[in-house]
Amino acid sequence: MKYRSRTEIVAMILQASRTGATKTKIMYKAYLSYTQVKEYLKFLHDNNLIRYEEGSQIYRVTEKGRHFMQAYDEISDLVSSKTNSRTINV
Repeated sequence: MKYRSRTEIVAMILQASRTGATKTKIMYKAYLSYTQVKEYLKFLHDNNLIRYEEGSQIYRVTEKGRHFMQAYDEISDLVSSKTNSRTINV
């Protein structure tokens, strides 16, 4: 697997949590170790991008997290279209 930035990993975690996910499901979908997923979930929770539901032990994306995902998708589209146009013009 290629190198992933922190931003890419955060986006993968938020995507996995969009409809609600357990820590294990997030770990597998984002290709992270247990230690890594714990650190990222704490970071996301502290920054109000994700919330934890005690009873069901499920993580869900907050409104702020949805906003982050939308912005991330828009930037990714801009970058990939820029890369594609460079490849075509070369």
